[in-house]
Amino acid sequence: MTDPSEPPNIKFLRRLVTGLTATMIFGLLVVIGLLVIRFSGKAPNLPEVIAMPGGEKPVAFTQGPDWYAVVTANDQILIFDRMSGALRQTVDIERQ
Repeated sequence: MTDPSEPPNIKFLRRLVTGLTATMIFGLLVVIGLLVIRFSGKAPNLPEVIAMPGGEKPVAFTQGPDWYAVVTANDQILIFDRMSGALRQTVDIERQ
């Protein structure tokens, strides 16, 4: 009778595919774990109330380390101090 064992090339290929499958599963678990860690972090601190001067209507909001800015419907950017809430600067946006 002949030996029903696999040829060495097939045995190597089977081990290689098994190893690559385990590596892909491990990599996928790492990516999912990193996404969960990244998105479960603390949300940025937003001001409770923003006093808009002259009845301006806000359109967009962004913030920096010690300031936050509001873009208004009248094409202005209002930059406020984060600690005091005072208006620091007003930037007019030019339309073309």
